Amino acid sequence: MTSQQPLAYEAFVAIAAADPAVVGLVLKGSRAHEGMTTDHSDHDLYVVIADGATTDLRRFAGHRTTELDLVIVSLEEFRAVGMPGFERYALARARIVLDRLGGEVARIVAAKAHLDADEASRAAGLWLDAYANSLYRSVKNDRDGHALAARLDAADSVGFLLELLFALDRRPRPYNKYLEWELARYPLPGWDTRVLLDAADAVSATGDVSAQRELFARVEAAARRAGHGAVLDAWGEDLALMRPREA
Repeated sequence: MTSQQPLAYEAFVAIAAADPAVVGLVLKGSRAHEGMTTDHSDHDLYVVIADGATTDLRRFAGHRTTELDLVIVSLEEFRAVGMPGFERYALARARIVLDRLGGEVARIVAAKAHLDADEASRAAGLWLDAYANSLYRSVKNDRDGHALAARLDAADSVGFLLELLFALDRRPRPYNKYLEWELARYPLPGWDTRVLLDAADAVSATGDVSAQRELFARVEAAARRAGHGAVLDAWGEDLALMRPREA
């Protein structure tokens, strides 16, 4: 059997579980998100090998089929995956299939689901500035008659906004595919999930300036409560263009 031959998920798990060098198996992706699997869903599996151990399973490194994708890493490497990086959310909601270390693999996965205070604060400040920048550009472009540019900047702002809101809650932003799944189970404090999703939908689709300003008013209040007023104040008089118009 070579690393590129078709291999069923259950068969590989049995092989890996019988290998003492394997200290953990971690399933990520749609198979780890209840209700998200489809007929096209494969199994994305991390195979965690004890540091310094040798195993014949490394022949499966890079195995990728419509049934099974494998990532084979040492325990030390697994600790670092997604810290930071795009893979962090995938592992934050991963499912532990095997943990031979008395819960250590589970603790590593759990740690990926939470940003520490300093990391979250730094990230929130950066994402807040990026959100304000795209919002400002969108509103200016709308004012100056650049409709397409205004909509594109508005759509960009939504991505930055989501990064910001999850950072304020010390969580990695979910992939767009899992956004509704995540918020249905783990709402963002202070935000009505349906209202937030509807606003994100409307702003992304239309770039409506009034909707953007109303959303910014809520974001500004939340950001200031979290201690990020200086980021906003650096925009000076330009804040007036982002805020709702007085009646």
